[in-house]
Amino acid sequence: MTSRGKHRETTQRLDVPVEAGEWCTIGKIPQPPADVLQAAGNPRLRPGRLRPLGMAGAVLAVPFMPLLMLLTLLSNAEGAIKRSLATKDEKERLRGKDDDDRRRDAIIAEQGLDRVFDGNWHGDAGQFLLRWYSHSTHHQRLVLATQDGIVLAAPPQRVTVGREKHMQIVARLPAAEATLVDPFSGEFETRMVLIRFRDGSWLRVETEEPRSDLHTYLLRQPLPDS
Repeated sequence: MTSRGKHRETTQRLDVPVEAGEWCTIGKIPQPPADVLQAAGNPRLRPGRLRPLGMAGAVLAVPFMPLLMLLTLLSNAEGAIKRSLATKDEKERLRGKDDDDRRRDAIIAEQGLDRVFDGNWHGDAGQFLLRWYSHSTHHQRLVLATQDGIVLAAPPQRVTVGREKHMQIVARLPAAEATLVDPFSGEFETRMVLIRFRDGSWLRVETEEPRSDLHTYLLRQPLPDS
């Protein structure tokens, strides 16, 4: 299904006009200070457990792990061989990509973007993160960009299949409160998108694919200072 078709289906299901959207995950929520946790009502900080069907699927996948590891090793070996046989122009391109990856990683480390959020539990992002799994115990969120802001949808409880069928709106963030941001403005191909709140705090989500529909949408938006 095309992005336009997916947006139309999502709009009809949730009754929300969608500009762009992707299923996203967040990293492991760090343990908040005891006073912060207590003040928030001791919310859950982890997704729900896999249901029996999902656990059975995970068990069935175990015998295939050695095969997956072998395929990964073969893929790495193939990449090394291709590099050794590459033409001068191809080697230059690969070196350029390696330089970009190192530069991207340096920026991520420098700006602390390897964390789930900016680290301030009293900021808007930290307070929203504390309620993340209270809204839904599912491990993913459908992050939707709309004309009025950001909408997050998910099944109320964690499911193994049929996430679209069971999803409902679990949070709304008006444009005056938060915006979606590609921290690299399209310079690097990543899965990272930030939900940046009006107080400057931020929460990092990861799309399922790099250069996702959300990234493409954000590239079309005017720069903040334009």
